[in-house]
Formats: sequence, C-alpha cells, structure tokens
Amino acid sequence: MLNDHLPMTLAFKEREIGGEYHVVVVVVAVVVVVLLVVVVVVVVAVVVVVLVVVVVVVIVVVVVVVVVVVVVAVAVVVVVVVVVEVVVLVAVVVREVVVIVVVVIVVVVVVK
Repeated sequence: MLNDHLPMTLAFKEREIGGEYHVVVVVVAVVVVVLLVVVVVVVVAVVVVVLVVVVVVVIVVVVVVVVVVVVVAVAVVVVVVVVVEVVVLVAVVVREVVVIVVVVIVVVVVVK
C-alpha cells in the first residue's frame, strides 16, 4: 500500500485503480475554491469602491447645490438692496424736485 503513513486530508485521497493504490490530488478542487474566493473578494472590493465613488459624487453634488443656493441667495439679497437704494434715491430726487417746483411757484406768485 502506498502512502499508508499519510493521513486522509482534503488534499489527498487514496483510490484503488486496477488493484493498485494511487494518490489522487484534489488540487483542482482547492484551486477552484481559492479562485472562487479571490473572485468574491475582488467583486466585493469593486462594489465597495463603486459605493465609495457614488458616496463621494453625491457629497460633491450636495456641496455644489448648497454653494449654488448660497450664491443665488446672496445675489437676490444684493439685487433687493440695490433696488431699495434706487427707489430711495428716486424718492429723494422727486422730493427735491417737488420742493424746487413749489418754491418756484411761491416765488412767482409772490413776485406777481
């Protein structure tokens, strides 16, 4: 009997073929299992990388949207302030014109 001193393991199995014992190495099964584990690890790594990229893209999009909203809000405030300033300036000019017109009318009436 060949290999009587070897214990039965996953890697070796004795089989009788034609009256003789041959050591059948289950290397193919072990290689397939190792390859499957490697494939699973690679797929999980790819999925994790894709998820990280998606999270980073979502964070960047959120930051861009927040920046755009802040810029638009600041622009709206600036436009409102400018419009109010223009309205106040026009009101002051109209008031001064009215005062001048009233003074001119009074002077014309008094002089006549």
